[in-house]
Amino acid sequence: MKLPILPGSTIGVLGSGQLGRMFAISARRMGYRVHTLSPDSDTPTGQVADVEINAAYEDLDAVRAFARAVSAVTFEFENVPAATAAAAAEYARVRPSGSILHTTQHRLREKTFLANAGFPLAPFHPVRTADDLAAGLARFGYPCVLKSAGFGYDGKGQVKISAPSEAAAAFDSMPGAAAVPDAVLEAWVDFERELSVVSARAADGSAVHYGPMDNTHRNRILDIAVSPAPIGPRVSREAIAIASSVLEALDVVGVLCVEMFLTQSGKLLINELAPRPHNSGHLTVDACVTSQFEQQLRAVCGLPLGSPELLRPAAMANLLGDSWANGEPRWAAACAHPQAKLHLYGKLEPRPGRKMGHITALAETAGEAERLVRAARGSL
Repeated sequence: MKLPILPGSTIGVLGSGQLGRMFAISARRMGYRVHTLSPDSDTPTGQVADVEINAAYEDLDAVRAFARAVSAVTFEFENVPAATAAAAAEYARVRPSGSILHTTQHRLREKTFLANAGFPLAPFHPVRTADDLAAGLARFGYPCVLKSAGFGYDGKGQVKISAPSEAAAAFDSMPGAAAVPDAVLEAWVDFERELSVVSARAADGSAVHYGPMDNTHRNRILDIAVSPAPIGPRVSREAIAIASSVLEALDVVGVLCVEMFLTQSGKLLINELAPRPHNSGHLTVDACVTSQFEQQLRAVCGLPLGSPELLRPAAMANLLGDSWANGEPRWAAACAHPQAKLHLYGKLEPRPGRKMGHITALAETAGEAERLVRAARGSL
């Protein structure tokens, strides 16, 4: 067992968005220094980090220099190239490992891994040619969903196919369709609700789990997350058990979110994995003893994990760039709701669909927390 990396040390973050920002805030509160590397400057993470390095992930010499200056490296998003993770690992502890990123950043690799390990998920079919797509459609029928295998998030690279006449356009929309696309066709899931379980696992195998969160999406982007989810104890236990088993199977050291569908028949199916803190877990900053970001830090540094206890029911509402359509939102109006907590990410340019911040509300019940957070956001 490696010795823990103690406060006063420097932690490196590959990536520079809002997840890195909230991680850096947690790390600095505990006495760590933070360096971040990404192709951008004046970033959400860079604004609160000690050092912001502007370099391409493919610039392996810059990555090696970055890693030499820190004690450990973690990730703010999973689409960091495998070569980048390998270069960082030459000089620093990298958690989660580059092999986990390699599996989870590609839908076909991820789904193949899960299927081979016996986890429940919707039927899927690899698509690289129009004939592959036709075979998959014949197998699953309509509707179904065609997804790019790599670099998809917030609904990007996903097309619902509801009729044979839509297949050609869906195929042509996939990245690389002019050459050889890399995509996955998934059978349609008639789900009752979408859930997520955020978990953290330490190097010694100990793990903690936040209870299932209920997620509502709008335009394929997470809109509202509520904890605890309005589900029965059997489903809750099963969701946590699935997440725990995925952590073990991947040998994760760090934070992992397992997104799931709860079908109309009461069955849980894994949708996607995220080997990092997750949008649905942002409410843990205000509502739990230990946030998902502090858990990530503790796991990366080899410290004991903190309690994931939910102090009060909570809900989170995303703030997208659409809120700026008529000018600067009315922040004072949102803050006039005393139970609401405003989190802004410091992004310089609001764009439709871009995550600019979130609001969290706590209450006596999850339903009341959701009502409060919707009201606070509505007042903007």
